[in-house]
Amino acid sequence: MTTTASTTVPAAPTAADRYVSLYTDLAKRVRDEGLLERRYGYYWSRIAAAVTVFAVIWVGFFWLGNSWFQLILAAALAVVVTQFGFLGHDGGHRQIFASATWNDWTARILAGAFAGLSYGWWKAKHNKHHAAPNQEGRDPDIASGALAFTPGIVGTRTGFAGWFADRQGWFFFPLLTLEGINLHIASLLTLVRRDSVRHQRIEALLVVGRLGGYVTVLLMVLPLGKAAAFFGLQMALFGLFLGGSFAPNHKGMPIVPANMKLDFLRRQVLMSRNVHGNPLTDFAMGGLNYQIEHHLFPSMPRPNLKLAQPLVRAHCDRHDISYNETSLLESYGIVVRYLNDVGLKARDPFDCPLAEQFRS
Repeated sequence: MTTTASTTVPAAPTAADRYVSLYTDLAKRVRDEGLLERRYGYYWSRIAAAVTVFAVIWVGFFWLGNSWFQLILAAALAVVVTQFGFLGHDGGHRQIFASATWNDWTARILAGAFAGLSYGWWKAKHNKHHAAPNQEGRDPDIASGALAFTPGIVGTRTGFAGWFADRQGWFFFPLLTLEGINLHIASLLTLVRRDSVRHQRIEALLVVGRLGGYVTVLLMVLPLGKAAAFFGLQMALFGLFLGGSFAPNHKGMPIVPANMKLDFLRRQVLMSRNVHGNPLTDFAMGGLNYQIEHHLFPSMPRPNLKLAQPLVRAHCDRHDISYNETSLLESYGIVVRYLNDVGLKARDPFDCPLAEQFRS
């Protein structure tokens, strides 16, 4: 009997396969370099330093008593509370510990007890942002609010709201001074809704206890005017520091139409902007100045992001993917111009270059 051997010709890789390979090749290189391994010493030292400074500030507060020099401590408190926000962010992304439980509870305690923010509320919102940065209808960070980030939102605004939208870039930094209050209000509103987050009662105890205790201590030690000045300055600087660290990362980058599909690598790289790093910038922005690397590898420990940057940049260059990096001041200028321009362009037909290039 004669048998005929049959051969199967492998199917040519599809475009989707090639796009997946683009990311998996980079991810393998990053893993091989050990850049996803935990950095326990770094995080334990950061947590210990933040808690120590927080405690020292309050010791100084009671020691100073009724004095306008308390405003110096208010500014210092804004800095350290911002750092707690960054640590909560890192825990939420599971950058600190190998255990998901340890990360969640560390972030919950740091965010709630020290910053007065709801970890559950923030995590749900932030995960949506990471899944679809700058995509209309999916990214809550560009949803309708005090500022309008897309022409579609601007187009619905008339009267004073329309006038404001045309000039909103100039109001961006003043509005950031209200972001601290906004974050606290959003946290409280979430925690009063039934079954809104996991471990809701514990989070409510942490957040309400932190904020209530804060106001109580201020009124116990300071006259009403000084207490209000301390509270107002601390909240304004907290909003400015935290909001100013997030703003350069995506604002002014391409807006993705709701129905557009992009592969993971391009989705994260093309919509993100890095800010040139140095020790001061890395501290002030909590490592978020390496936004491209963070979006590609959300669980990568913060100190490893700058080590991954050369690998990511070279990979993007090899595959002709635009890698955007600028200075901090220039990034703020881009944000202000974009916010003003989007208001004006919404009055005319608006074409998105990204949509034209990658429309599917």
